Amino acid sequence: MEMGDKAVGLVLTMTSLSIFTYYTFWVIILPFVDDDHFVHKYFLPQEYAIFIPVFAGVVLLSFLSIFVGLVMLKSKKKKKTT
Repeated sequence: MEMGDKAVGLVLTMTSLSIFTYYTFWVIILPFVDDDHFVHKYFLPQEYAIFIPVFAGVVLLSFLSIFVGLVMLKSKKKKKTT
């Protein structure tokens, strides 16, 4: 099982590094490149640089809140029965 954990860790690390590199280039370097340069066709418009992380944060906080709420409800039911 150790080899499987290492493979998953490697995939998650590479994915995180790829997203970080893409986002950093998109937000920090791309505004200084001319608008007619070919590299702009590989990136979304700049408005999405704010929208995507905010949307991801709202979704993450929503799922986290639902999870904590369900755990609290389950814990309350468990205490009530004992």
